[in-house]
Amino acid sequence: MDEPLRLLRDRLHDAGLRDVMTVTPAPGGQAATAGIAHRTDGSTLFVKTLDGLRSAPDDLDADGAFVAEAEGLAALADAGMPTPGVVVVRPDLLALAPLEPRPAEPAFWTDLAHRLAHLHTTTRHDRFGWHGDNWLGRRRQVNTWTDDGFEFFAQHRLLRWLAEPRVSAALDTTDRAALEHLCERLPELLPEQPACLVHGDLWAGNVLATAGGTPALIDPAVSYTWAEIDLAHLWTTAPPPESAPFFDLYADLTGLDDGWRERMPIIQLRQHLAVVAQFEPDWGAAEIAGATLAPFRRRPR
Repeated sequence: MDEPLRLLRDRLHDAGLRDVMTVTPAPGGQAATAGIAHRTDGSTLFVKTLDGLRSAPDDLDADGAFVAEAEGLAALADAGMPTPGVVVVRPDLLALAPLEPRPAEPAFWTDLAHRLAHLHTTTRHDRFGWHGDNWLGRRRQVNTWTDDGFEFFAQHRLLRWLAEPRVSAALDTTDRAALEHLCERLPELLPEQPACLVHGDLWAGNVLATAGGTPALIDPAVSYTWAEIDLAHLWTTAPPPESAPFFDLYADLTGLDDGWRERMPIIQLRQHLAVVAQFEPDWGAAEIAGATLAPFRRRPR
């Protein structure tokens, strides 16, 4: 075992899980050091810790990140969305019951459409936000309670990223002004929508399955905001071919209008800015953000 995996094992032992024999690497790990813990009875746990990831301002907070993640998992589960069970949550450690890879079957995505539509239509809230901040990847997600959805999205999901050094370097003065202009025009560009509980980081990589094949979600960044936050992330991040039935069914179940596809790039802009803020390379996120902002650049008089 290398040092990060040994650290995971030692922290599991400190948490009382003395039957963990070894920890092997787990896929992912962009926001934390992750592994699979192997126990003497043959069972496993998915585990992660934060050491070595505080290289930039506002990085994951070792005193609150895992608590916030566990709380988000519990909130989704309480609303009927399957999530992995939390075995241990401490400031330096999160251990979860294992899940399975999702099956490459359209029926799986049909099931997810029903479950996500249920989540979004049964958790309405009168305000936008959450009772505390949490984390989107390795950066703080600001969730200050706000009465107006357009103001919440503008201030806490878009303009919030302008202070990040990598975003400041990627966007020139014209792009920054275009983002501010876009935010001013949000009520013209997007329909008014209620707040509901959202996963908040719902790309296909965060969709797994229970042992029985039921869709289950991991790595949430929950808040009460527009349901289309989740839809946009799935729609714009190369969903697998078998997910094709999901989108039309979700639209039917939630009563979406015919123009929902056209507004996905604007809503997904918050995720592109978050990626630019955190990762180098940014997988083309800055270029996509620039293209989304292009129509909102003001012409010189």
